[in-house]
Amino acid sequence: MHYTEIDTPALVIDRSVLENNIKDVQHIADNNHVALRPHAKTHKMSRLARMQTEGGASGITVAKVGEAEVMAGNGLDDIFIANQIVGRTKLRRIRKLAETIDISFGIDALQHVDEIESVFEGSDKKAQVLVEIEVGENRSGVIEEDDFKTLLRAMKNSDNVEFKGVFSHDGHTYKAADTSELKRLYEESANRTVHFSQLAGELGMTADIVSIGSTPPVMMGLEIPQGVTEIRPGTYILMDAGQSGVIGTFDRVAGTILTTIISQPTAARVITDVGAKGITKETRDKGITATTGLGLIKGYDGVFIDSVFDEHAIIYDADFSRQVEIGDNVRIIPNHICPVSNLHEKAYIVDNDEVVEEVEIDCRAKLK
Repeated sequence: MHYTEIDTPALVIDRSVLENNIKDVQHIADNNHVALRPHAKTHKMSRLARMQTEGGASGITVAKVGEAEVMAGNGLDDIFIANQIVGRTKLRRIRKLAETIDISFGIDALQHVDEIESVFEGSDKKAQVLVEIEVGENRSGVIEEDDFKTLLRAMKNSDNVEFKGVFSHDGHTYKAADTSELKRLYEESANRTVHFSQLAGELGMTADIVSIGSTPPVMMGLEIPQGVTEIRPGTYILMDAGQSGVIGTFDRVAGTILTTIISQPTAARVITDVGAKGITKETRDKGITATTGLGLIKGYDGVFIDSVFDEHAIIYDADFSRQVEIGDNVRIIPNHICPVSNLHEKAYIVDNDEVVEEVEIDCRAKLK
């Protein structure tokens, strides 16, 4: 089936670009002698996660327990949940997963240790945890060294919690003004993470894993500091308009949204059949990942989605309008691919414009 025969709107993935992205980032990890544990929240597909581990990744990262359960049920057996897990119900699910796979997750507070200690009482395996370090994104993670040391002492005295290491996410690099600022922010973040791992060592708590992660520094080929043992980029596998801005090309974009032109009410206005429920309303308006509009039209330089309703994308471009007509298909490069994957039930992998595989997005809507 030619990709233009796919009913729209649809998530379409270019196989050759996908495979090259997997190989290239694995090569970067191997050359730097660090493990690659890609974040599967980008694609939310166990099929693609297996492609990554078959390509050399040491395991995968997810954001939710539900994602971990789906991945484990589809052959992925080394999973890190890069998130704080709170609530006895969720912790019991992790305890169950730990019976058959290697699973770890994040903490950043004493309350986490207390709850985990209780839920894992009597378990054959201790809970495997990594402490998140706040590195500038102004999100979760330990900020003060004294709080980190207090947390480590609590784990040291715990019967059911095992400290595996530290992790961080330098998501604020996305808003860097230019590549030099991106490099500075990345190095500060990575070095801060390594510093906290060294603090753990001073307390007799070895950090076997020192994990950092985001796509821009990897795609820019920035050096991975000594002491880091693992990287967790996510977006690199499919890419998007925001991340493409960092490297100055759309050649690495594997994931696009196929959409049909359904109306041309004026000489300049073009409407397609995908809206906020298929591409989101997300913008990238600051720094090196900044984009124009709500998504770019592949193959049409400078043409972008101006606005969206629930089921409509609106384009204002008279020149573009003269080149297309109702019934034509175009492909949108979304600003941010990760939430887009969560909006579709399946993806179509294409090779030389022919559909070669339909893949269920089996972690879709796994929010718990």
